[in-house]
Amino acid sequence: MITYDKLYIGGRWTEPAKKDLLEVRSPHDRSLVGLAAEATKPDVDLAVDAARKAFDEGPWPRLSPAERQNVIARFNDLYAKRTEEIADLTTAENGSARWFTGWTAAALPQQTDAFLRAAAVLPWEEELPRTDGTPGRVLVRREPVGVVAAVIPWNAPHQSALVKIVPALLAGCTVVLKTSPENALVTLLLGEILTAAGVPEGVVSILPADRATSEYLISHPGIDKIAFTGSTGAGRTIAAIAGRQLKRVSLELGGKSAAVVLEDADLDAMAEGLKFLSFANNAEACVAHTRILVHRSRYDEAVARLKDLVESLTVGDPSDPATFIGPMVRADQQERVRSYIETGIREGARLVTGGPEVPAGLEDGYYVTPTLFADVDNSMRIAQEEIFGPVLVVIPFDDDDHAVRIANDSPYGLGGGVWTADEGRALEIARRIRTGTFSVNGAPFSFDAPFGGFKSSGIGREFGATGLTQYVEYKTVAV
Repeated sequence: MITYDKLYIGGRWTEPAKKDLLEVRSPHDRSLVGLAAEATKPDVDLAVDAARKAFDEGPWPRLSPAERQNVIARFNDLYAKRTEEIADLTTAENGSARWFTGWTAAALPQQTDAFLRAAAVLPWEEELPRTDGTPGRVLVRREPVGVVAAVIPWNAPHQSALVKIVPALLAGCTVVLKTSPENALVTLLLGEILTAAGVPEGVVSILPADRATSEYLISHPGIDKIAFTGSTGAGRTIAAIAGRQLKRVSLELGGKSAAVVLEDADLDAMAEGLKFLSFANNAEACVAHTRILVHRSRYDEAVARLKDLVESLTVGDPSDPATFIGPMVRADQQERVRSYIETGIREGARLVTGGPEVPAGLEDGYYVTPTLFADVDNSMRIAQEEIFGPVLVVIPFDDDDHAVRIANDSPYGLGGGVWTADEGRALEIARRIRTGTFSVNGAPFSFDAPFGGFKSSGIGREFGATGLTQYVEYKTVAV
């Protein structure tokens, strides 16, 4: 059993105001994984005060960009040496299958490398030519935005944390990271690596906390910017708070991504690709492809192939290498997904496989049976609302225009894709669908390219140079 009985506040392990430790339990069998300190409002005050002092008076924002990059490079090297430990602990806390947490932990140093590449070439101060005949010159400086409140969900704790902490630190900001109680252990572990890398005191705090404490943090007058990943509903609340206080804000929110399967698609490749695009991380992923739009001429064939895929997914103990899908993270999340399956049945969708019953033999955990619906109308709740679990809906379309209309008929715009043998046609569809990311035949994304959403899927972008600039202010100096 792992215990973190102190909070990481301003780079120091600090006694929490709340003495009772948080129990972190496995969603697989509800066994005790560990104990962790839980932050409350007094701890937020300490963390923000430390971050404010470190930003206003400390060395970190005043180091050269190269010096900050050296510290983050050391952090990345140290992180890479602990990926197996990190993957095991994430699986134990989250219930994410071990294949997924291992892949993610191994990929995160590449995410940080992309930020380091961007920071190395970003013109932190550049001179612009005068074009109006006025003597002198104009300097444009990129300066840190200030103290950042980074608020992250439970489904991918280190990815969500590092995609905010790393660019914020490279820009010269200080950070208060608010994490979910479900991930208290693995996120507090980050404090050990940050200290070992030489991040100065005051610069980073890590606070596992509940929603009320999170709202207190983002409303705190000492915060300059809010960086949030989570539900669209929570994002709206945060945006309203930020708007009232004129705080900078970036939001990575929900999705209901459509995969368009054209009549010339390779259905075997489609099914193999959607195994990961739709069901990775127990399908608790904002970018999951959960609306499958299939050309009517291949509809029955595609539904049969997707049925085979869904029924082939091994559900069980997430630490077992043979498991593809583990449990939902909490009891309420399990019930949420099961209730959507019941809603789909009531709405008249055809239940092809799966259903609301808990898989046999897994009643002690928060498990859901992977489920496939066909003959779905895009107006149904199961097609419009984010389920955040292993539920796919299949919708027929007649031609490319029809597919684009269905794909765009959503409040979300985070991800999506197309399956076809015709690259030109694929790119034309990609250009017409209102979404921030899009894949052709399952091609993977790049950590150097921006990631984020249109519409209710968020504000701002993460990854690479674009993600780095979310943490800077622009200053123009005329000389």
